[in-house]
Amino acid sequence: MSESTQIKKQRLTLELVVVIMLGVTAICTAWASWVSSVHSSNMDEHFVKSNHLSSEGNSEYNAGIQALMMDMMVYNNVNSLIIDLHFAEARGDYDEAEKAEWKIDALVSGNMSDELVDAFNWSIDESEVRGEYVSPFEKEGFLETYFEIALELLMEADDALAQGQGDSAHSDSFGLATVIYAVVLFLLGIVNSFPAERYKKILLCISAAAFLVATIYMLTIPLPSNLFG
Repeated sequence: MSESTQIKKQRLTLELVVVIMLGVTAICTAWASWVSSVHSSNMDEHFVKSNHLSSEGNSEYNAGIQALMMDMMVYNNVNSLIIDLHFAEARGDYDEAEKAEWKIDALVSGNMSDELVDAFNWSIDESEVRGEYVSPFEKEGFLETYFEIALELLMEADDALAQGQGDSAHSDSFGLATVIYAVVLFLLGIVNSFPAERYKKILLCISAAAFLVATIYMLTIPLPSNLFG
């Protein structure tokens, strides 16, 4: 085989390698760009969901505060009537005592929630055990009942926000891989513009190294859960 034929064969082999790498890199670029766009879309959805849940959670929290304030007002009225009841009983004024007891029953049955009634009964029993006044709002876990829905919504909002931030980071990572692939495509595109085979091989090696770095990096990035539907 003559030297010119061997050189021509090496040139054709080099050109074939360049063409194959161009095709593979173009496919990887399209893949990385598509996955980045899916992550970006998921990010927007999660951020919108987080904002919506945060708004609902804050509304429920404000509603819980209002309900708590109303229950405290009702309880203060009941507590005042209990004092009047004890005072009337101590004086032997049974008419006033009966009147106060009727008001207490009316307030408890008509204005207290089931949770507050349970806490109210607990406070009576606890006061007798301790020998001192105990507020129903001291019952463990009672105050949390006013904000259960709000806390659930706010926790869901935090989860959605975290997912959105994760999608944002993954979208940026796939975007970086796309940029590296674009550099590889550029280098492969100018390989044949160099007359010397040595420079062509150097550019090809740099392109192959950059391609491997981008591919290995891309494989470490999680894919969206809804990538295929």
